[in-house]
Amino acid sequence: MTKPLEGLKVIELGQLIAGPFAGKFFAEFGAEVIKIEPPKGDPLRNWRKVHQGTSLWWHVQNRNKKSVTVNLRTAEGQGIVRRLAKDADVVIENFRPGTLEKWGLGYEQLAAQNAGIVMLRLSGFGQTGPYRDQAGFGAIGESMGGLRYVTGFPDRPPVRPNLSIGDALAALHGVIGVLMALRHRGTHGGRGQVVDVALYEAVFNMMEGALPEYDVFKELRERTGSNLTGIVPSNTYLTRDGQHVVIGANADSIFKRLMNVMERADLAGDPALSDNAGRARRAEELDRAIGEWTARHDAEDLVRILNDAQVPNGKIYSMADIVGDAQYLAREMIREVRLKDGTPIKVPGVVPKLSDTPGDIDSVGPELGEHTATVLAAHGYSKKDIAGFRERKAI
Repeated sequence: MTKPLEGLKVIELGQLIAGPFAGKFFAEFGAEVIKIEPPKGDPLRNWRKVHQGTSLWWHVQNRNKKSVTVNLRTAEGQGIVRRLAKDADVVIENFRPGTLEKWGLGYEQLAAQNAGIVMLRLSGFGQTGPYRDQAGFGAIGESMGGLRYVTGFPDRPPVRPNLSIGDALAALHGVIGVLMALRHRGTHGGRGQVVDVALYEAVFNMMEGALPEYDVFKELRERTGSNLTGIVPSNTYLTRDGQHVVIGANADSIFKRLMNVMERADLAGDPALSDNAGRARRAEELDRAIGEWTARHDAEDLVRILNDAQVPNGKIYSMADIVGDAQYLAREMIREVRLKDGTPIKVPGVVPKLSDTPGDIDSVGPELGEHTATVLAAHGYSKKDIAGFRERKAI
């Protein structure tokens, strides 16, 4: 089956999270993604839980890609990348600004030989501004982008999700930017451009109305635990069997359905609660009433009651809950693949779902340098050239 990005060639110079996560999307939807790794490999190969010497995360983050080892600190290695980029559509990189220019691999240098190239540049603070040279990881982007400030409970320090959200958000913004740049290239003369994504800006872009609220009312959005400021009711409630269920009944009609199923006609019919502004003024009262009601039900019964009443809800899932969930299974979001040693592992399915040209998982992440010889040969290098590169540690 045809994939939408077939024929697209992507050179991925990124390591760890943001750059490779962006590259994963292109690979899943048919692009040829050539991942340039240092001879010792992307450090992600050894992060977190390791099986047979390779991180399990690796097999998600780098599936469908080709691995080519290149020592970018050598002139020969830099020359290899320049040759690979001559007919590439996209280059993805997440080095500190100025690094690629130092190696002769910056956008202007690559565009001089390939005017149509699109370069995705992911960095902590972007390619301009007073902070451009500062190191920045996803955690810093989450902090300076405003996310950490509003996450947690008001009487405790800010917390982080146990995930690299800042990197993932930057990668997603980068993929969107590259697709727009490719669209522009195809309709406006064939020239590429730079897609400049700063981690903190990708996080900041998720901050909803927090900036104008501060500007107009001088009101800071603060940490509020499990509820959502000014959107009522939308909170997490404890059940009789000790589980937590999220209920979102903040639309006017849904609020009435929830109150009716709770047998609280007094609240359902209260004109002061007929819109969100009125409910926001009485948020504590409503949360208390809902919490008292959920505490009388086990989680499974509560979910059934709420679903019957068409009130949006969901249990807070752990990964153990996710792997057996009927909805995840029906939409192929839990896929089983086999590693090269035959070990079966479950991995996330492909998102988004395209009706006619869906993405897929074709391979589970390459061995280090697995495609070096074949890719270099396809770009005009002889066996003697490749052997010489190996001797001189350029690959």
